[in-house]
Amino acid sequence: MGIQTHFNKFHDRIKLGRQDSAYKKARDRDDSIKGAVSSAFAAAGYPVVNDFIQGSFDTHTAIVPISGDYDIDRALVIDSAQAPANPVTPKKKTLEVLESRGFRNAKIKKPCVTADYASDNVHIDFIIYKRSPLNQLYLAVGKEHSDENNREWSPADPHGLTDWINDRSGYPTADAQAIQDQFRRLVRYLKRWRDEQFSPTVGARVYSIGLTVMVKQQLRHSFSMEGAPQDLQALRMTLDAIILFGGYFTPELAGRYRVRVPLPVLPWRDIFDGSSLDTGTQLYNKLDYLRRKLAEAEGLSDEREQCRILADLFGRDFEVPDPPKAGSKGRAVYPTAGIVSSSTGA
Repeated sequence: MGIQTHFNKFHDRIKLGRQDSAYKKARDRDDSIKGAVSSAFAAAGYPVVNDFIQGSFDTHTAIVPISGDYDIDRALVIDSAQAPANPVTPKKKTLEVLESRGFRNAKIKKPCVTADYASDNVHIDFIIYKRSPLNQLYLAVGKEHSDENNREWSPADPHGLTDWINDRSGYPTADAQAIQDQFRRLVRYLKRWRDEQFSPTVGARVYSIGLTVMVKQQLRHSFSMEGAPQDLQALRMTLDAIILFGGYFTPELAGRYRVRVPLPVLPWRDIFDGSSLDTGTQLYNKLDYLRRKLAEAEGLSDEREQCRILADLFGRDFEVPDPPKAGSKGRAVYPTAGIVSSSTGA
């Protein structure tokens, strides 16, 4: 059968699209709450001039959450001429709407307003921008009680980030779509691995965009002579590059690491700014363990043993095939294809 068949099945189980039936309830909530917040903004004198979905749905890297909580990342844009001078003002208005509509745990965070819908497994983040006459976006940064020294309209380029992630120009032309598809699968694998291997508290600080940027920058694709994808080899080689050559981890103290992944677009900030040594150390150690276990699986010829290792890493959605039935001739052994193509990503 080959190990790639099992990766394909795993990917089919964990991938999530915005139009998938599993996401319908979250999609309906998004449409309803977006309308309510937009009405509140208009009544306050700063109407919404644009809105868009931000994050993994826009880059085709979303996964089914093992927690059952579906995320919405909704950006709202107001015109700079009508925007309040205080960027926290529209965030407070958003908070009022969310609380009045039955959301719980609603709070204003530095980059967004976040809440959970009380009766559904839906988590929503509202990101507020203002737009200049030159179409430059500025992110509303600040917490509920931030003073003027800790709040700002900060230059941002969310569309540029999406375009950078979706860009295929750095790949060989003939294989560009196949490489981009493999990149998206690798990101999904790492997101599920994070959700399986970290505690919810630490996992929440291993940001999806940080994983995505690292994979994009260090991507090593892998295909057989016939052009078939080899995701096991690609993921292992990409992790080798992240750990050994990426420069994302800086050792501090004995055996502890600081993680730093700058945004590739404006405002070029560190995605993990403010992260603790514990987060950086856990991420480094677990990524290093993952790449070593992938290398172990890659070196095996027994497909069931490969799947056992991978299921320990990625969880029960990576299924281990049943053993051969009694009376079959010997143990099923499957050779793994060699690596014949690899390159550094954009």
